[in-house]
Amino acid sequence: MVSIYNLHALILPLLVLFGYLKKDQQEYTINGYAQGTSYTIKYFAEKPVITKSAIDSILTDIDASMSLYQPNSLINKFNASTEGVVLDGQFKAVMHKAFEVYKDTQGKFDVTVGPLVQAWGFGSKPITEFPDSLTIRKLLNIVGMDGLELNGNFLKKKRPEIQVDLNGIAQGYSVDAVADYLSKLGISSFIVEIGGELLVKGLKPDGSGRRIGIEGPALTPLAEPQIRHIINISHGAVTTSGNYRKWIQKGSKRIAHLIDPSTGYPLDNQLISATIYAKNAITADGYDNAVMAMTVEEAIRFIESKGDMEAYLIYHQEDGKIADTLTKGFKKMIVD
Repeated sequence: MVSIYNLHALILPLLVLFGYLKKDQQEYTINGYAQGTSYTIKYFAEKPVITKSAIDSILTDIDASMSLYQPNSLINKFNASTEGVVLDGQFKAVMHKAFEVYKDTQGKFDVTVGPLVQAWGFGSKPITEFPDSLTIRKLLNIVGMDGLELNGNFLKKKRPEIQVDLNGIAQGYSVDAVADYLSKLGISSFIVEIGGELLVKGLKPDGSGRRIGIEGPALTPLAEPQIRHIINISHGAVTTSGNYRKWIQKGSKRIAHLIDPSTGYPLDNQLISATIYAKNAITADGYDNAVMAMTVEEAIRFIESKGDMEAYLIYHQEDGKIADTLTKGFKKMIVD
């Protein structure tokens, strides 16, 4: 999870000299609840220019397209179909990015993994027992984005049983959609945060960036997660995927909510959380889950090869202790 910190820097006279300080600019805040989580928007302007109802309308439209919890949503119509459906612009944009990340990560990110998520008890319906190996093999037959094909606006099913779940990427799209709305209204300095995923654009009027707290698991068992570092950015998106908040206890073992689409089983590797910085939230959101399925070394190599992303990783060492590592670019953003 990513937390917003209002740690304002001192306003230096030199900043005024260079024209950073704009007259009558003040920060406005809008808080709300949507998509099963909270959201916060902070922006600088001479007067209020956006309303909560306008933000809620944007997020409601996205839910009508891609929320599994809306009975009449387009995604539920797709899942109930045998051949597929014609997508709206929002659904299509998210699927384009989903296919891109799926191919780029060799299937580590897969929007068809929903039946496995449900089978392991992390879906919308309760379960009475964990799936056995036979059940897993059967479910793997209907998992895989190779069973989907996007032809123009039509998302086609190659297998009628295939299902799509966009929870691992749609919230990033929502952040970007709200940010685009603010930009079109001429707002040049803002932060949009939905459920811990956020995007920052522009310096504050005093010339400083936004300070963002990066959360991670506590170093001792049963303790609450804590802020590990604070970064300072003036543009770009930050999202985090982790397995330390959502889990089910099975005997002495914790079962993580992140499922490996290649095996059908919950991830059980070194990584505890992956925080990704990217130019937009849909990119960061799409890749943070995929990175969780990699080893620490693979994840760092992969992100550094992209050129336009950075990563901060928390992981278990062989002795069980918690450690962290990060890309060179992410290290430059850390201020505390």
